[in-house]
Amino acid sequence: MRRPLIALALATAIASPALAQNVSAGSGIAPATVANSAGRPIGFSGTVPASGVLVIPMRDASLPANTIDPVTAQAIDTAIAAAKYEGKQGSMLSLRGIGGYARILLAGTGNEGDRAANIRDAAGKAAQELKEEAQPVALAGGLTQNEAAAAALGFALGQYRFDRYKTVDKKAPPSQSVTVVSADSAAAEALWKSRYAALAEGVALARDLATEPANVIYPESFVDRVRAAMGTTANVKFEVLDEAAMRKLDMGSLVGVGQGSRRPSRLLLVEYNGAGAQAPLALVGKGITFDSGGISLKPGAGMWAMKADMSGAANIMGAVLSLAKSKAPVNVIGVAALAENMPDGNASRPGDVVRTMSGKTIEILNTDAEGRLVLADANEYVLATRKPAALINMATLTGAIVGALSDEYAGLFSRDEKLAASLSKAGSATGEELWRMPLHKNYVEDMKSEIADIKNVVEGGGPGAGLGATFIGFFVNKETPWAHLDIAGVNWSDKGGPVNPKGASGWGVRLLDEMARTWRAE
Repeated sequence: MRRPLIALALATAIASPALAQNVSAGSGIAPATVANSAGRPIGFSGTVPASGVLVIPMRDASLPANTIDPVTAQAIDTAIAAAKYEGKQGSMLSLRGIGGYARILLAGTGNEGDRAANIRDAAGKAAQELKEEAQPVALAGGLTQNEAAAAALGFALGQYRFDRYKTVDKKAPPSQSVTVVSADSAAAEALWKSRYAALAEGVALARDLATEPANVIYPESFVDRVRAAMGTTANVKFEVLDEAAMRKLDMGSLVGVGQGSRRPSRLLLVEYNGAGAQAPLALVGKGITFDSGGISLKPGAGMWAMKADMSGAANIMGAVLSLAKSKAPVNVIGVAALAENMPDGNASRPGDVVRTMSGKTIEILNTDAEGRLVLADANEYVLATRKPAALINMATLTGAIVGALSDEYAGLFSRDEKLAASLSKAGSATGEELWRMPLHKNYVEDMKSEIADIKNVVEGGGPGAGLGATFIGFFVNKETPWAHLDIAGVNWSDKGGPVNPKGASGWGVRLLDEMARTWRAE
């Protein structure tokens, strides 16, 4: 008797549009409805608290003068001598049972290099060391205005966490405040609020976007998440092209990458105008929200990491958010070329030829070289519609750059010496280092197709990172200063660093923020 009833129920569901299941875009069930846990709030003071946890940046074995009371200072000096602690950069010495403090953490900065940058890194490492410490935290040790603001930035970056999907035995992390102590506390707080708080927010946005699974962040939801982050920030405009609009513009390269996915592609432009009528800086990022490789399918092991193949676009949006929320005196356009690269019956095939909006043609030899394809149309669109003063691409483009530079540097390719110098200088200033890579004239010959204008790969090996950069540069006119940053080795950290906890790094947000503020003056 049950079989006819089940059959009737199924027939009714199929026949009734109101009851039909929508399977076009995932299950429809969000994996979480909560946000990540909030970090410790950061404040400033001119006096050192007498309890809680105290973090003291150390140049060497000598305790900074006038940091705490003489009795406590003497006890710390005794502990330093017993431990033979020297304050070397990156070192830590944890002390308990001294004075009224639950814990005293000595964070080595060393004496070499930029003092503020060393303090930033020490504060970030301390934040990770203290992530389970349920006490208020103070950072003190003769910090100047700039050093105190840098310490706040480092702590904010170091305490980042992504825990919204944790449910079993989840405990609320410590939420007690962080106080950065400086004789110039008012000026330090003003610098933090006017500049570095927005920068930390931009890095967090980039990390969130890259860490989210691909069933949560896809082209449409990427756009929504960036809109929400920008909120009502002044002098910001959005433009979003859907697939119909891109087809009208003949963006066959970008739309072609996403044609095998049920998640429609998007081109997102976020413009921030903080400098009047001057031509903007264009930042154009690869936004592949998941990269299966398409028909040229990737191996299964490690494919989960391809949820972060949109890190270039994510980091660019983080930089634009930082610049806009801090009211930087610059004009910048952030562009996210968004698609999901999937292998279904409508997916692009090896051997296909596609056409960009300018009419240039591309022979696709490998569908797993898709990031350069979406950047081709994105570059042409922003050049045609915005006439930028310079254009910078950022992408997790090639495994070849990882083999060349590991996770120590991102690869820098450029046809413009001044632009390359500005990027390198900003990378050194922020700790997001670049290494200049060649763009040999023969690479153009290597990329020529027998049946189209250019092919998307050269089969059989070769300088993959340089060939990929050459392909991208093919879609940027020679008159526009152009650079490409290949961040495939630095966008994700398996072991973490002082200001980059393990996972998505948000690499490039700080670099692009710094470069956008300084490049015209050089």
